Amino acid sequence: MSTSSQPASLPAQMGLGRSVLMHILPGALISLFYFLVGPLIIRAGYPRVAALLLGILLVLIPFELGLLLYLGRKRNHRTSLEGIVLYREPLPWRTYALLVPALLIWNALCFGLLSSVEGFLASRIFSWMPLWSLPASGTAQYAGVQQSALVTTFVVGIALNGIAGPIVEELYFRGYLLPRISRLGNLGAAAFNVFLFSLYHFFSPWGNLPRILALLPLVYVVARKRNIYLSIWTHCCLNTIGVLLTLASTAGG
Repeated sequence: MSTSSQPASLPAQMGLGRSVLMHILPGALISLFYFLVGPLIIRAGYPRVAALLLGILLVLIPFELGLLLYLGRKRNHRTSLEGIVLYREPLPWRTYALLVPALLIWNALCFGLLSSVEGFLASRIFSWMPLWSLPASGTAQYAGVQQSALVTTFVVGIALNGIAGPIVEELYFRGYLLPRISRLGNLGAAAFNVFLFSLYHFFSPWGNLPRILALLPLVYVVARKRNIYLSIWTHCCLNTIGVLLTLASTAGG
């Protein structure tokens, strides 16, 4: 392995078996919550995405941020992420101004062009999953939902799926887990991290291909630049734009 792909000094490394577990365990818990609560949420008159938002609030954030804070307090004897969340090297603003829009465009292309592949995989390979959880065309999952429930869902969606959830995921996956497999090199660590982060979405396995293709350049850049703020900005913008586009299409429909 070439020395150019390795940082000058490696942070404490994590065994690959433990790293796999740490990547996928929170996703398994979130998905379990989602599949248990989803039918109840739908019967209560909310779209299924509300169950995922509750999963972010009650499972994702407490597990991922809670673990980071616990490790930080254990290491620093105070509430601090110092030495726990790494890859916080500063970058000039022009770098963000160039890379974040470019990465957003790449993500949009991957998810947009491969949406038909997701539908095919969902209908042919993952049709055994609960019918209510399968991809809905257009705004089908919002049909018949009362306006008050829609407004609540979209406001909470921006707060949790657009901002809080992505920030916590980036701190955990790219700030904590990614540096601790940096011995694999920038590309190797990024590929390992992205593959497992995609599998972590057990509730939408049909999206693995576009997720991997979309996120690999982003995570590679994070590993190379040692900067998680690139992925925080990109992830937050991507999810928030997604929520707003869904809101616009629902209002238009």
